[in-house]
Amino acid sequence: MRERRPGRGKSALMRRVAVVGAGAAGSLTAVQLMRQADRLGRPVQVWLIDPAERTGPGIAYSTCDPRHLLNVPAGRMSAFPDDPGHFLRWLTDHQLPTDPGDFVPRRVYGQYLSDLVERTAAACRHARLHRVRDEVVAVREQGPGPVLRLAGGGELRVDAAVLALGSLAPAQDWAGAGLRDSGRFVADPWAPGALDRLAGEGDVLLVGTGLTMVDLAATLARPDRVVHAVSRHGLLPQEHLPCPAPPAEAPAGLDGSLGLDALRRVVRRHLSATRRACGDWRPALDGLRPLTATLWQQLPAADRARFLAEDLRTWEVHRHRMAPAAAATLRRLLASGLLQTRAATVAGAVPVDGAVEVALGDGTRLRVAAVVNCTGARTGPHGTTDPLVRCLLERGYGRTGPAGLGLDTAGDGRLVPAPGTPGLRLWTIGAARRGNLLETTAVPEIRAQAADVATHLLDALTDRRAPAPADRYGQPLSTTPEAAELYDRALERILAGSLGAEDLLNQAVAVDPDFAVAHAALALLGHELADAGHTPPALAAARRAAAMRADDRERSLVAAVDACLTGTEERGKAALLGHIAGHPRDALAVSAAVPTVSFNGVTSAEEAQELVEGLSATYGDDWWYLGQLAFVRQEQGHWEEAESLACRALAAQPCAGHAVHARAHVYYETGEHRAGLAWLDEWLRLHGGGAGHRSHVAWHAALHELSLDDRPALLRRYRQELIACKVGGGRLLVDSASMLWRARMTDSWSGELPVGELLHAAPRHWLDAPATGFAALHGALALAAAEDLDALGQLRAHALAHHQAVFALVIAPLCEALSDVVREDWAQAVRRLRPLLALVARTGASKAQQEVVEETLLHALIAGGEYDRAARLLADRLDRRASPLDRRRLDAVHGRHAGRRAPAVIST
Repeated sequence: MRERRPGRGKSALMRRVAVVGAGAAGSLTAVQLMRQADRLGRPVQVWLIDPAERTGPGIAYSTCDPRHLLNVPAGRMSAFPDDPGHFLRWLTDHQLPTDPGDFVPRRVYGQYLSDLVERTAAACRHARLHRVRDEVVAVREQGPGPVLRLAGGGELRVDAAVLALGSLAPAQDWAGAGLRDSGRFVADPWAPGALDRLAGEGDVLLVGTGLTMVDLAATLARPDRVVHAVSRHGLLPQEHLPCPAPPAEAPAGLDGSLGLDALRRVVRRHLSATRRACGDWRPALDGLRPLTATLWQQLPAADRARFLAEDLRTWEVHRHRMAPAAAATLRRLLASGLLQTRAATVAGAVPVDGAVEVALGDGTRLRVAAVVNCTGARTGPHGTTDPLVRCLLERGYGRTGPAGLGLDTAGDGRLVPAPGTPGLRLWTIGAARRGNLLETTAVPEIRAQAADVATHLLDALTDRRAPAPADRYGQPLSTTPEAAELYDRALERILAGSLGAEDLLNQAVAVDPDFAVAHAALALLGHELADAGHTPPALAAARRAAAMRADDRERSLVAAVDACLTGTEERGKAALLGHIAGHPRDALAVSAAVPTVSFNGVTSAEEAQELVEGLSATYGDDWWYLGQLAFVRQEQGHWEEAESLACRALAAQPCAGHAVHARAHVYYETGEHRAGLAWLDEWLRLHGGGAGHRSHVAWHAALHELSLDDRPALLRRYRQELIACKVGGGRLLVDSASMLWRARMTDSWSGELPVGELLHAAPRHWLDAPATGFAALHGALALAAAEDLDALGQLRAHALAHHQAVFALVIAPLCEALSDVVREDWAQAVRRLRPLLALVARTGASKAQQEVVEETLLHALIAGGEYDRAARLLADRLDRRASPLDRRRLDAVHGRHAGRRAPAVIST
């Protein structure tokens, strides 16, 4: 196959851009490319590729039936977002003067688009249009620009391409093979000549009751024919009012991150209030239009799926309405009986004697001359027969969009490639962006996308400015290259759990004070370290910067961080998970959501596992992600897989903190204490110097020494790695104080605990007013180790007043139980500690950290003389893993229990 090349001369120096698809979306994109290139004086060739004879109408506007009307008033159908009166002026120039509120025939709009393309091509001096009547069936890479393979033979190499593919062909799975092959099935009613076979006599069944059905009913209805229309719900599109009111202002409180149920309530109240104020619900719905994409992106992934299953059809029939004249025709047909609609599905359809016998799910049987598919376009690319879309997915140049809809795109419409696949200069527009935007098929949305895509594409093809900075996962950063580079280095350290991230972020915001994402990251780190002095200013700076200069992804991240740091536990979780659903490659957000060595997280163990596992296709073999997945696998008890994943991550990045953490847990949970201790000591020697979680790795090593019942080694470890002068911030409590308490509970420490120096150096608010359940858990253990009953009482009061549920559920009763231990009220301590075993995971602590509560319970059982229960608990622990410490304690408990039962010796 030979490549099509432009001719010699000046045009050979032009940049070449392909627009695949010459319907409305493709035509508007081609027009914008030519106009913008001409205005900027940049030579561009635009190759507009589509097998259709006409340019402009596409499927949507190629109908010749004058009864098929636009479902948007003419005043809102301009091709240009910055020139709202353009279409109205064109109508006047063509002797078709129209009021802004009128609904013109769709064929007229098709003529408008065709004329627009021709006039623009003729007027532009720096842009040249080539119209190619062919189909693009595949794409391959050759440098940064794609090479397009054509169905008719040959290839076209271009510098960039825009895929204006329109809606994918309607699904036909519901129609059996017998019906599809009978000649009495119309798979796509808008295909050229598709309705010619329905010119004969006989009733017709339309499957689907949306806008396509409305048009076809008007075309097909006649006195000797009944048009039947069925759909699962039987809902018909609502109609526009002849004199509509202007859109109502959207209400306060619209926030998709709060979840679908909360969003429904706000929208319903808005609809009711608008109906009371102006007598109609339509202005309320129209006012939501500019916010739809943002609300959709904010919704958590599970709520998006619920919306599609429970609300989408209701939304569509109210959002995409009929022209008043089309509604009048529909009412007339329904009243006369020439159109009959019902809520039903097709259970079976069998061609018989020149007709089709149709059985509906409600028991109705119909005999019709033909069945027409009006179910609408496919929502997702999987299963499509479109060769280009299949090629994009198979080669990784594109991937399925959020919620399984369309193709995944960046904010500028550029295709997001599969992990590990280099991105091509491929953009898309219209229906393909539904997964990211939900509402993306109407002209008001498409014309804005066309202008935006043309701007970004032309910028990408020139050296006028450097590419926008992005982080290591391709997320654009609204900042300077210098600040972006500092941020990216900080992000790597955050993901690795290494020291120095805060310093780099502070440098980044010093370079660019309006760098929203860097401020948000500082707020997250400050909150994690419970740094009450720096977190609120960083968060305020993030909010201010996001309002001044940020893209949708950055604003969403700042909003999610804000909700996590200032809202309720559930609101913060919903906001962060909603952001991740829309921006899965935002590794900072993912890291903040999952309890790890970097962050306490907002998800439970099960939620974290579901989140991490769901990102496999997004991150592939990325070392940070492999470490995250390794930790998930060890939490699930899949030790071999966790070990393999951790080793793969460490081979790529020896400092990968999550992988180190995961492997440390594998060694501990499998009882490989000596091997684990040796490996941890070697890692600390080689890489521990730069590890922000060095003390936690040392804690893991001490945990092995504790389990081995090696008291001298445990004491040396504490003095070398965990004393106050070697540890900083909250780690003084999380690692050092918790190990002291654990040593006391296992009788592994003789004499007074050196906890005073830890409390003196630790952040005061971790003890007085901790911000997270994780911090509060370890603050309580430190106060118990200090035997400070007053402070434990104050922490309990703080927990009971805290807005996060985990404080009242876990921290308050834990403070009471620890106070009982300090007072040596063993029975009361046991009663309060037992229920906490199942709840302490809510704090975000790992399984190994949660065991401190079990150790405390075991100590109380033994001290209180409940040897049977202590023995059962120790036996259960030994079933989980080997432990010389637990074996010694079990033997001692058995000995005490036997001594208690031995009969007294009476001397004579």
